[in-house]
Amino acid sequence: MPTIKDIIAARKYVYRHLRPTPLYNYSTLSDLVGTSTWIKHENHQPVGAFKVRGGLNLAANLTKKERNNGLYTASTGNHGQSIAYAARAYGIKSVIAVPEKANPGKVAAMRGLGAKVLFHGADFDEAREWIKQIAKDRGGKFVGPTDEPLICGVGTYALEILNDLPSVDTIIVPVGAGSGVCGTGIVAKAINKDIEIIAVQSAQAPAMKLSWDSGTMVEAEMKTIAEGLATRVPFENTQRIMRKYVDNFMLVDDEDIKSAIYVLLEHTHNLVEEAAAAPLAASLQIKERLKNKNVVLVVSGGNLSIQNLKDLLSGIG
Repeated sequence: MPTIKDIIAARKYVYRHLRPTPLYNYSTLSDLVGTSTWIKHENHQPVGAFKVRGGLNLAANLTKKERNNGLYTASTGNHGQSIAYAARAYGIKSVIAVPEKANPGKVAAMRGLGAKVLFHGADFDEAREWIKQIAKDRGGKFVGPTDEPLICGVGTYALEILNDLPSVDTIIVPVGAGSGVCGTGIVAKAINKDIEIIAVQSAQAPAMKLSWDSGTMVEAEMKTIAEGLATRVPFENTQRIMRKYVDNFMLVDDEDIKSAIYVLLEHTHNLVEEAAAAPLAASLQIKERLKNKNVVLVVSGGNLSIQNLKDLLSGIG
């Protein structure tokens, strides 16, 4: 199981290419939530999402053979951009499988970073199983979304949170495969065990939440609009870490996620993707018990498709 020492060690590989992201407090948003509310702006990353930290840490620690044979992975977009960005930084070939209806903007971004993008399957999990076999056949390095170097890399944003706001009481983190909440929990609990870690997932894709509740691996129907939360198969290694470090796990409805995107646009002037708005949706659900606390919402990414933005604004209008 990764430790805070592993995450601290990842910083040199992350900061070789990136800068720390801002942690901002917005007074009108704090008024809305009813407590001091801070936004960790991972949407300000060069690929628009937190996962790039993990990709850089992984690429820096590959063997020569792994670099020569290339990286293979599957993604709904942000993980793929992370691997493509890191592969380009280290001169490594990357091949990324995406679902057949993947976000066009994210596909274009992956290709722009030099990755070969292949379409397969109805969802992330189908694409993942398919590309895993291709990597095996070609002798390439398959990168799963919860590989340990990825968890350690993304955990560096939690170090930044604790450095900028040592008095944080609660951190709310969106969960797809779980690398972000695992890195956050490892760091926060090592520094202050009283910091509350809340995971949040879409009610329309509850596999990770159901697995966390039951203590067993539970597959579930996946119909969410939130690409970053869209998994129907849980991941055993992140579940194991989450059971140790996560205090509470919430589900929020997709309609509440849409509303939270609009609220963040209005109050912070930041465009965020669906997964990144889930922590705000969760905080509004439990605002009574968050009173008098310093709350950090991890805005994990900003890669909202133009069509989804149009649909969102027309629906609200």
